[in-house]
Amino acid sequence: MTFEQGLAFAILGCTVLLFAMDKLRYDLVAMLSLSAGIVAGLVPPERAFHGFSDPVVVVVAAALVVSAGIERSGVIERLMRPLSLLKSPDALIGTLVALVMVLSAFMKNIGALAIFIPLAIRLARASNIPVSQMLMPLSFASLLGGLMTLIGTSPNIIVSRVRADLTGQPFTMFDFTPVGLGVCLCGIGFLAFAWRVLPHDRQGSSSATKFRIEDYLAEVRILPQSPLIGATVADLEQLFSGGAVTVAAIIRDQGHRYVPGGHWEFTESDILVLEGDPMALKPLLDTAGLALIGGVGLGLGNEDTTLLEAVVMPNSPLVGSTAARSVLRRRYGIAVLAISRGGRHMIERLRQTEFLAGDMLVVEGNGETLPGTLTQLGCLPLGERAGLSFKRKSAWLPVGIALSAMLLVAVGVLPVAPAFFLAAVAMVVLRCLPLRDAYEAIHWPIIILLGALIPISDAMKSTGASDLLAGWLALAASQVPVVVAVGLVLLASMLLAPFLHHAATVLLMRPVAAGMAVKLGLATDPFLMAVAVGAACDFLTPIGHQCNTLVMGVGGYRFGDYWRLGLPLSLIVLVVGTGLILVVWPVHG
Repeated sequence: MTFEQGLAFAILGCTVLLFAMDKLRYDLVAMLSLSAGIVAGLVPPERAFHGFSDPVVVVVAAALVVSAGIERSGVIERLMRPLSLLKSPDALIGTLVALVMVLSAFMKNIGALAIFIPLAIRLARASNIPVSQMLMPLSFASLLGGLMTLIGTSPNIIVSRVRADLTGQPFTMFDFTPVGLGVCLCGIGFLAFAWRVLPHDRQGSSSATKFRIEDYLAEVRILPQSPLIGATVADLEQLFSGGAVTVAAIIRDQGHRYVPGGHWEFTESDILVLEGDPMALKPLLDTAGLALIGGVGLGLGNEDTTLLEAVVMPNSPLVGSTAARSVLRRRYGIAVLAISRGGRHMIERLRQTEFLAGDMLVVEGNGETLPGTLTQLGCLPLGERAGLSFKRKSAWLPVGIALSAMLLVAVGVLPVAPAFFLAAVAMVVLRCLPLRDAYEAIHWPIIILLGALIPISDAMKSTGASDLLAGWLALAASQVPVVVAVGLVLLASMLLAPFLHHAATVLLMRPVAAGMAVKLGLATDPFLMAVAVGAACDFLTPIGHQCNTLVMGVGGYRFGDYWRLGLPLSLIVLVVGTGLILVVWPVHG
């Protein structure tokens, strides 16, 4: 091993460690990795930023814009209305799973999932199915659906670029379909029945007829002359709220937070953190002499205001901020009344709690403008989709633009990057998507990650570090059948994905998998396909992919719940995916 190879392995190891620790944002980790490569001399200064001009970056950004145009059109919601006729839970969940898969093949998977979450909640309410047993299958289905086309997921786009570098011919739009479709069909069969292994709705009985709101936190202050002064915690929980509210914490003594016992007595100006259903707060405020912090002056319960649930999306500007820092009340006219995070009990000050992707919020604001304001803030309202107007003449235009781009790529008229760049421009010029929304649709941290890690991936190859690692793996793989070697590449990519971003997984695995195939004297296509399939299928954690994070709070999932459904599904993908790859992409020839 040379000195440069040792440096490359050191940077790679530190990068993987930082990704796994999850203390820093993945785009910042990628920038630190690129900085280390420049300082170490592994990335020439003149090549430091060539990753941002890579066609992969253009395709990912353009595909996000095209996807946002389709999402905004309202076509999908209109087409889904007949689903309310399905009464069997298996048929309903199986149909939803299949539809999410199909939609995810042609638009970003988190966008497809976001369209279906409010619909799934309404259907769950009507069909008496626990929400917690419906949403995780939809999240996993959105990941599987991306396997079917070139634009379905960023791993496919990156792998296609690698093949172009190796052979001069990239993978085409539907080269991924035979393997992806086979895996998806098996996934539909599994998810349509295996949803029963998931826990019942922790936010209410499985026989509930509506999606209940519990395990939220609200912050109130005891007013002068309140009948609670001198009363105990047990009095509030039993006599005043009838068991609908729990005192999670008392804040007094210049901001000190205490977890009280039932015998604790309240004093004037105590701040209480209450846990329970926000709908029970209004009568409690009136009878117990309490003032809602953050809601005062907004007219809780007035005719002009409404309460609404929303989920914080991964690209929301609220992520990492707080209600106080965001000045939501003054700037947007809304108040955050309560927050729930994956069913966990949180005792922090409500206004000082940093928002995370997947948080469920109860907010209050003007009934007419609140849904649109939430959408502007990158939050998904859990009711009727807001801000979507269906106009027959123009609603289908975004769909036509997207299909035209895919057709141009499929018949070979244009490469994928120019085709989807033109489609993204057409979305804006033809007013399918406002320019501001187009910029907001691009998930810039992913763009930064791709642009920063592409030079590091190239440095692994130029220093010979990837060839060295591939040689070690090829030596081990030479002792086992080819099917095992391909399966090991798929498994390694699948195990890395929960700790790295799925795009980062491909960027780190691509030179190793290609080098391993060359040293074994085998075709590179099966190994590249294995990397793409493995990197896109993270079913084991809520943190590896944004879709899993998004449903965590809505479904009330715990970290370990993902293993219940995700582990058997991962085994199915491993076995079926490896077999189909070897059938469709022979290792010889």
